[in-house]
Amino acid sequence: MSIATAPDTRRSQGWVLPLSVLIVGSFMSVLDTSIVNVAVPKIQIELNASVDNVAWIVTGYTLALGVVVPLTGWLGMRIGQTRLYILSMVGFAAASALCGAAWNLDSMIIFRIIQAIPGGILPVVTMTMLYQIVPPEKIGAAMGIYGLGVVVAPAVGPTLGGYLVEYIDWRLIFYINVPIGILGTIAALVVFPRINPTSWPKFDLWGFVTIAYGLFAMLLAFSEGQDWGWTGYRIMALFISSALSLALFVVIELEVANPLIDLRIFKSFAYTLSLILLGVAMTGLFTTLYFIPQFLQNVQGLQALDAGLVLVPSAVVLVVLMPIAGRLYDVLGPRIPVAIGLAVMAYGSYLLAGLTPNTPRADIELWTAIRNVGTGLAMMPIITAGVSSLPRMLTSSGSGMNNVMQRVASSVAIAVFGSLNATAAAQLMVDRGSLLDSGAAALPEVSSASAQGAPGLLGIYQQLSMSVTTQTYDNGFYIVALMSAGGAVLALLLRSGKAKGPSGPVHVEV
Repeated sequence: MSIATAPDTRRSQGWVLPLSVLIVGSFMSVLDTSIVNVAVPKIQIELNASVDNVAWIVTGYTLALGVVVPLTGWLGMRIGQTRLYILSMVGFAAASALCGAAWNLDSMIIFRIIQAIPGGILPVVTMTMLYQIVPPEKIGAAMGIYGLGVVVAPAVGPTLGGYLVEYIDWRLIFYINVPIGILGTIAALVVFPRINPTSWPKFDLWGFVTIAYGLFAMLLAFSEGQDWGWTGYRIMALFISSALSLALFVVIELEVANPLIDLRIFKSFAYTLSLILLGVAMTGLFTTLYFIPQFLQNVQGLQALDAGLVLVPSAVVLVVLMPIAGRLYDVLGPRIPVAIGLAVMAYGSYLLAGLTPNTPRADIELWTAIRNVGTGLAMMPIITAGVSSLPRMLTSSGSGMNNVMQRVASSVAIAVFGSLNATAAAQLMVDRGSLLDSGAAALPEVSSASAQGAPGLLGIYQQLSMSVTTQTYDNGFYIVALMSAGGAVLALLLRSGKAKGPSGPVHVEV
């Protein structure tokens, strides 16, 4: 429920403590998206599942997120933001406990889908509440602090998950959410006010059906495109039906009195531009978080924990820079930190495109840290610039669409780059393998290996495989570098100068 109130009524009580409580919920839900990836191979062994089937632990969660995120704004108005936050914390903790207790793959997938419901709501409701409790002139600093939960969580996930999987038990990656959820719920009950809604907005059923199916079909197509074939009839049918469903959603939302997502948010050029830049930043972030651990484990042979530890310096960079970026936003506006940040992300990605199978660990730590300098500078100013340009009545819709973009961009990035890697790897193996002539013109190394029989040729094959795999990762980072550079140019269109709060009267949604 939106209740107009005087600008300083809510803020006079201070915003740092409520913001700290909000960070608990966002950190817990976002951390889960990256920490589980590390445990998937172990879960596959423990639950006796195939590679294709175990992937649904991640895919099912992602698909459910796409369905539930658009529903959050209506739920917040119907039952109140505070109540929704508390219910989501309790639900996420309970669903995490169920995941930890899963006895087979089917139960794990079902519990992960259940977990995605509160997991998708939490980031949206926390962002909406943040804009209600923080003064406009402090929004940059607040977003810098809040960003520690949003961006640092996926960065530390591989390290924490690697340690728990390797030295304790993979089930602990789920059970660890239970005490955090309980403490967060208690803190929310103590800190946040409880104001009952005074109106009951009508549910936009057809709007929900169309956007839910559109996002579900799109995410499913990107998730399964490599296995089902990008040009196969199933994938093409999903893409076409997704586009039609989303187009129908736009028509419906422009006609109904109480739209599920108010499309007036796209009348703001600043918000629309920020959404595009958010997609670029999230693509780069999750491409790095997903493929660098794979490179370290599959090519350089590191264990899960060691691979996660390589990302620790880059995570520390984020911890240091996120609050600084918030301060810069308050003073300079979004243009300078976002443009510089995306340019640094482009440079860091370019450095990562120079990976070889023998690249020293220190170089990878340095390159990922450089890249995260850009991420730390750009990410929160991008989000803040967009939502701050909206009237307060539209912050919930803006926050919801931001979360849709984050989910879609991260999922699409991993799926598309993974597919490109697989396709390129197959072609490179054929091309380079054909160069290994076994006749009289063979290289001395090949002749020597052939003389040793199968063991010798196995060594040649392994070296070739590592070289090809590394080259595919390099190609992906080149693409990310170009995207980030393009984003840096677009960022010059953002406003400059001190931040201004959303227009209109203050609306407290609790």
